[in-house]
Amino acid sequence: MSVRKLKPITPGQRFRIVNNFEEITTNKPEKSLTVGIKKSGGRNNTGKMTMRYTGGGHKKKYRVIDFKRNKFDVEATVKSVEYDPNRTAFIALLEYTDGEKRYIVAPNGIKVDQKVVSGESVAPEVGNAMKLKNIPLGTVISCVEMRPGQGAILARSAGSSAQLTSRDGKYAIIKLPSGESRMILVECMAMIGSVSNSDHQLTVSGKAGRSRWLGRRPRTRAVVMNPVDHPMGGGEGRSSGGHPRSRNGMPAKGYKTRKKNKVSNRYIVSKRK
Repeated sequence: MSVRKLKPITPGQRFRIVNNFEEITTNKPEKSLTVGIKKSGGRNNTGKMTMRYTGGGHKKKYRVIDFKRNKFDVEATVKSVEYDPNRTAFIALLEYTDGEKRYIVAPNGIKVDQKVVSGESVAPEVGNAMKLKNIPLGTVISCVEMRPGQGAILARSAGSSAQLTSRDGKYAIIKLPSGESRMILVECMAMIGSVSNSDHQLTVSGKAGRSRWLGRRPRTRAVVMNPVDHPMGGGEGRSSGGHPRSRNGMPAKGYKTRKKNKVSNRYIVSKRK
């Protein structure tokens, strides 16, 4: 897993840092596990723009990912590690002994022809999925469920991982990528190992056009807007905009937006730093 810096033969390549994609083994997705995506361009069902700075982008197909890992005690072989345009992590194609194929989020270090399995009494090896009650304490995990049978919600992006620190009754205490420690039911599933493509954060796009390919339109700074458009707009010349805030007046930079009486607060052992 590494990145490389391109030679500045064009202005767009002067600062470009690209992923080597050394782990990728094929450039053709499994056709039975891909479906079409319809783009909204940030518009709702009446055609009104409800999300700004969204639209365009390269055409892509969605890869159906198995986030539940609910095919228990059936061994699967890793057939390929693939790029997925819909997420920062790589994905792995599994073929089970009964012939069924499924995609999973690829963990770091997974190899083609490696055997993976999910279930109650499986070894805590990279790529295997287990319930939190069976995972040894201190293990690095990813793709963690928040409710049993819901499917993976936490630690799914490139390079992210959580750590199982302790267990207390029917709850396991997980240290999340944000630094928050949280109680999660021990019946929830998690995958052993961290998520692949850990060098994703080191890449540099190099030019604005690459953001357009990803479906991101140019973003207007609030300070250059008029007062009718944004609380930070207006003023003579280059005024700084006063107190940073959102379009609807919510303060930014340190203002706590989480409700004090939120029900799930009781599951948080220590807040993120």
